[in-house]
Amino acid sequence: MNRSGRLWGVAAAALWCCGLCAAQQTVGWPAYGGGRSGDHYSRLAQINRANVNRLKVAWTFDTGEKGNLQDNPLIVGRTLYAYTHSQKVIALDAATGRLRWKFDSAVRGTQPIRGLAYWSDGKDERIFAGVMSFLYCLDARTGKPVESFGEHGRIDLRKNLRGDYKLQSVALTTPGIIYKDLIIVGGRNPESHPAPPGDIRAFDVRTGALRWTFRTIPHPGEPGYDTWPPNAWKTAGSANNWAGMSLDAKRGIVYVPTGSAVMDFYGGDRVGNDLYADTLLALDAGTGKLLWYFQGVHHDLWDRDFPAPPALFTIERNGKTVEALAQITKQAYVYVFDRLTGQSLFPIHELPYPASTVPGEVTSPTQPKPDAPAPFARQVLTESMLTNRTPQAHAWAVKEFHTFRSGGQFIPFAVEKQTVVFPGFDGGGEWSGPAIDPTTDVLYVGSTEMAWTGGLVPAAQQASIGQEIYESHCAICHGINLAGSPPTFPSLVGVMNRLTPEQVRDTIHQGKGRMPAFLSIDAAQLNGLIAYLRSGRDASSSDAKKEMSAAHQSRTTAAPLNRYVFTGYRKFLDPDGYPAITPPWGTLNAIDLKSGKYLWKIPLGEYPALVKQGIRNTGSELYGGPIVTAGGLVFIGATVYDRKFHVFDSSTGKLLWETTLPYAGIATPSTYMVNGRQYVVIAASGGRDPHGPVGGEYIAFALPR
Repeated sequence: MNRSGRLWGVAAAALWCCGLCAAQQTVGWPAYGGGRSGDHYSRLAQINRANVNRLKVAWTFDTGEKGNLQDNPLIVGRTLYAYTHSQKVIALDAATGRLRWKFDSAVRGTQPIRGLAYWSDGKDERIFAGVMSFLYCLDARTGKPVESFGEHGRIDLRKNLRGDYKLQSVALTTPGIIYKDLIIVGGRNPESHPAPPGDIRAFDVRTGALRWTFRTIPHPGEPGYDTWPPNAWKTAGSANNWAGMSLDAKRGIVYVPTGSAVMDFYGGDRVGNDLYADTLLALDAGTGKLLWYFQGVHHDLWDRDFPAPPALFTIERNGKTVEALAQITKQAYVYVFDRLTGQSLFPIHELPYPASTVPGEVTSPTQPKPDAPAPFARQVLTESMLTNRTPQAHAWAVKEFHTFRSGGQFIPFAVEKQTVVFPGFDGGGEWSGPAIDPTTDVLYVGSTEMAWTGGLVPAAQQASIGQEIYESHCAICHGINLAGSPPTFPSLVGVMNRLTPEQVRDTIHQGKGRMPAFLSIDAAQLNGLIAYLRSGRDASSSDAKKEMSAAHQSRTTAAPLNRYVFTGYRKFLDPDGYPAITPPWGTLNAIDLKSGKYLWKIPLGEYPALVKQGIRNTGSELYGGPIVTAGGLVFIGATVYDRKFHVFDSSTGKLLWETTLPYAGIATPSTYMVNGRQYVVIAASGGRDPHGPVGGEYIAFALPR
């Protein structure tokens, strides 16, 4: 189809939508990201460039909870399905926000949660909800568990992985995807030993029975086994799909991006390319059979997980129609593949990178990079890019920078010296993913431009059990010195003066926010850890020493000891807490997938305190993705500090409308139509800005009646 044909398609969609409105029709948002193709697109056009400046709040629903809502609500018919912060499931009247039902599993939810899955056979309607390690099946009309599914309405995702399931940690933070009578799921795993393997599994939507499994850490005789050390499958963990999946329902292909294997930053016990970690998998959705794959990072040492599901689209190329997909990455690459064959639509080259100098580590000599599109974030931090916000901040940044190793992507970490990771550990690309307008083949993606650093230190020799547990499980986030990297990773210095031992035990076994649950840490190990947090050493009483000895004896042999410890995630912030690099600190990008060229790039987000000083359009960290509509609009919240909800012209990037939310909208919005009226809804909660308000509301906007 030529461009004039595409423009006519847009106009036709708008006219069709007006016809829908006249007929008082209802159009939903029935899957995470709008549809199983992952394109974040809606054909609705009642709200458009000409009238979007008239948007008003149509309704709000206060969950009564405060926390980090990342949920992308589902809308089926007249009902909106969503989560609260504690992972209760709610059903609202999509036109009024009135509560219809609420499901409380009595399992306390502490993990990030991004959405639900819906299934119907025309008679039966079911909602599938992850709550910690359980997958619940609910009657969509009543919210009550379907007793015939699994064990009284739920299945335990820790089972059928490896070893004692009660010691495993798996949480379904991103919803599974529905294919016919299957729900296909991954899960969030710990990022340190011990961690279960990241198996991809399909369960029967009616009974909960396990129908197929794809092992992301191959067993003997399976393809990919030789990319790991012999018998690594017995101890290696993760290589999991925490980011969600996309589906070509017509062809029965599910696309599964995976993350890194443990331990994230030292791989001396997993020398090799480590298939199928950091891999985009194309699987037969009915059987789990591997159709093709692409590994984005070989032997990952930088936590470069594929962060979001790929977006599926159709493109005209060399006179032929190509069924394609676009996969974003944390390092801000966009890979574009023929989704049937796995052939890249732009050349990919394996580029050489330095070898590791850390004893026992063997880095891959090369890593892949696409020729186009160009990365949507800066790739190498140089002295010329350091902040000029104030002379004092600049001088501080220059001094710090000269202590770092900086050379771009895939520079291995060193011992006792910090290495720059830019874009940072969160991206670049985020879990929220991109949007694609199928009528123009333009991809819209937000990007965080934050520099982070990391390094390694030798694990303590003859460490106490408390120190051993801290270094292997806690130091990744809270640092080798307990100082953390506030506000994202809080300091644990003096934590035992702020929390009781019972609160610490509960947090470790339940997890909290970005922190997964660590069920493999037993009582004696916990006592040692608490003593270490209190005083920097284990308790000295005879009873405690006996417990420590028992802990050493009981420590699972399935979890290898780390030879090196990660020093912790560290954001490169100036002394006032702002990024120590020049803006933009966050951008929204429009990329033509036919040519790989950028149509526009704009800063997204501001810091209110800097705006008062006359410093604007800096961009900021972004958590939450865009959606694009046939009305020519891109809707996005995502900005952490200014709490804005924005609407941009999809053709030009011009800001058409924005409003300030009561709390930051760190989630992807949904759009839908009920009785001929189009709504856009976003979860607003805050939780990323330590100085900003925190709550938990769903806010829907529409044109005035």
